[in-house]
Amino acid sequence: MNERTTDGSAGDVDYGRIGSTSFGYRRPDPRIARAIAAALGDARSVLNVGAGCGSYESAARSVTAVEPSRSMRDRRPAGPAPAVDAVAEDLPFGDGEFEAAMTLFSVHEWNDVKAGLREVRRVTRGPIVILTCDPQLVRDFWLYEYAPEVLDVEARRHPAIEDMATALGGTGSVESLPVPLDCTDGFNEAYYGRPEMLLDPAARAACAAWGFVDDAVRGRFTTALSRDLESGAWDERHGHLRTRPTYEGSLVLLRAVPF
Repeated sequence: MNERTTDGSAGDVDYGRIGSTSFGYRRPDPRIARAIAAALGDARSVLNVGAGCGSYESAARSVTAVEPSRSMRDRRPAGPAPAVDAVAEDLPFGDGEFEAAMTLFSVHEWNDVKAGLREVRRVTRGPIVILTCDPQLVRDFWLYEYAPEVLDVEARRHPAIEDMATALGGTGSVESLPVPLDCTDGFNEAYYGRPEMLLDPAARAACAAWGFVDDAVRGRFTTALSRDLESGAWDERHGHLRTRPTYEGSLVLLRAVPF
């Protein structure tokens, strides 16, 4: 059985307790959207599992959204149909009902990732596209120098790419997605060349991993990064990132198609 909060959230984040102000920092980036659209190909019916507010749904022609959190469903823009209240592990659809499926920045929050992916494969007859982070690469980001606990959480939460590919079956590919310097989707690595942004509590709150550490960690991070930005120590080590057009970090796109 999938445990759900009073809000309906079914994973390790209760979106009913997250303030809506932080969501302004998570706007879909058009370059990431293009990569998702290319991976979906010409599919006309697409299932979006863990759809949240509907970010990146414009990458697909016709979308059926699944989102367990009532708060997230309420934040979705008006559309042809409301998001279905369901969880990945128990989808209310028939076998092979969709041409393609996607799950974007969501799979790491599911209660049972393997069961959820097998269920997504059951209802999808074509490609399944997953936007996620490779846990093997998460700690390579400069943030680990200042808040290792945050990236330890990220690495622990994100399932291994190999495990997801096995659960989906068929044949798959993994594409590293370069993060643009002016990325509008505010996950941690989006600020690789704009470290000052992570001093904003609302920007941090928009990335769920910060909610898994305590005030002492956040305070130590703020003090250390502020000090190094003022002294120039951060720029001595990482200043070249301020002008790097893209950053190849842990962000990947996994695509699996049936045999």
